Amino acid sequence: MKLLFITDNFPPEVNAPATRTFEHCQLWVREGAEVTVLTCVPNFPQGKVYPGYKNKPFQIEYLDGIKVIRVWSYMSANEGFLKRIIDYFSFAILSTIAGLFIKTDIIVATSPQFFAAAAGRWLSFLKRKPWIMEVRDLWPESIKNVGVLNDGMILSFFEWWEKRLYLTARRIVVVTDSFKDYIIKRGIKAEKIYVIKNGANPQLFAPRPKNPELIEKLHLQGKFVISYIGTHGMAHKLDFIFHCASKIKNPVFHFLFIGAGAEKNNLLRLKEEMKLDNVTMIDPVPKDDVPDYLSCTDISLIPLRKSELFKTVIPSKIFETSAMKIPILLGVEGESKAIIEEFGAGLCFEPENEEDFLQKLNTLYTDKNLYEQYRNGCAELAKSFDRKTLALRMYEVLQTTLTGVNIKTRV
Repeated sequence: MKLLFITDNFPPEVNAPATRTFEHCQLWVREGAEVTVLTCVPNFPQGKVYPGYKNKPFQIEYLDGIKVIRVWSYMSANEGFLKRIIDYFSFAILSTIAGLFIKTDIIVATSPQFFAAAAGRWLSFLKRKPWIMEVRDLWPESIKNVGVLNDGMILSFFEWWEKRLYLTARRIVVVTDSFKDYIIKRGIKAEKIYVIKNGANPQLFAPRPKNPELIEKLHLQGKFVISYIGTHGMAHKLDFIFHCASKIKNPVFHFLFIGAGAEKNNLLRLKEEMKLDNVTMIDPVPKDDVPDYLSCTDISLIPLRKSELFKTVIPSKIFETSAMKIPILLGVEGESKAIIEEFGAGLCFEPENEEDFLQKLNTLYTDKNLYEQYRNGCAELAKSFDRKTLALRMYEVLQTTLTGVNIKTRV
C-alpha cells in the first residue's frame, strides 16, 4: 500500500499532531506500507524555521523509513487570525501541487486546521484516489469558542466547507467519541466514522527517577512540582493558573511551564507583574527530552478554558504523563474527566474555579496514600491506550478503505 499523509505538523516539531502522525507512520512502515508524508518546513509554534532547515519550495528527507516531502509555506507565529489563515492556506495550495506528482493508493489528511484536510480532498478529486479525513480538532468550532471568530459570513463559509470535507471523505477518523457524535449531528453517516483515540509510546514515556541535573538547573530542590508542558494558547487559560499560583503561600509548591504559543508573551508579562517566584517558564524542549523534564514533576497539570466544546476533547498529555505514573490535575470536563475518574489517575477541578483548583492541589500534596493510588491508576490508563495498538487499528481502517470492507473499531 502506497500511503500519502498530509499534515501541517511533523517532527522535529513536538506538538501532539506531529507526534501522533510520526509514531503511526513509523508503525505502518514496519507493517509494509510505503509512507510519504507531505508537510511544511518545521516552524511551529513560533513561526520561525528550525535550525538546519530552509523554507524552500520543495525538499525531501527520510525519517525512520518515512519519506518526508516539505513544501514552502507562509510562516506565522501561533497568534493572529489572519496571518495564520494565510499560513494554513499557503500550505494547502503548495501541498496540493506537490501531491500531484506523488504516487499513492490512498490519501490521509489530518487536522487541526482543516486546510490540510482540504488539500487531501483536492488531491483525492484530482488523482481519483480515496481519502480519509482525520479529525483531531473541531475546526472552525474551536476558534469560535475561544472568541477568535464570531457568527457571520466567514464562519458560515468555514462551516459549509467543513461539512463538504466530511461528506467527501471515504472515511473519517476521530480522536474522541464526542467528535463522532458532533459529526453525526452534522448529517454524516455514523458507519463511515471511526474512533481512534490518542495514546502514549511506552518506550519513550516510562517511569524514571528524577533527573538530578535538571532539578538543580531549574532550582527545584525540595519542591512539589506542578508542570504544564505544551502549547501556551488561548484555549488553555494558563493566566487562570497564574492567578491561582499567586494565592499559594506554601513555598514548597512550584509551577513549571514548558512551551510556546500565542499567549506566551502575555504570560511572561503577567508573571513579572505579579512577581510570581513560584513559577518557572522555559522554551519548548525536544520531544525526546520531555520525559526527563516530566521526571522532575510531581503533578501533571492539564487545564482548558471553561467551554462546552472542550468537553469533547481528550488532551494527549493525559496519556504521556500517565505512562510515567505522574498523577494528573485535570481542568477539563466531559470525556477527559470520565477517563481520569474511570482509571483513578488523578483529580479533576472545575475549569476556572480557583477554590476547587487550590483544594484539589492541596489534596494531592497532603494525602500520600491517595497520591500512590493515582500513580497506579495512571499505569492502568496508559496500558489501555498504548500507541502501537491504536496505530494498528487505524492501519486496519486504511487497508479496509482500499478493499471497501466495513469494520468496527474497538476504541
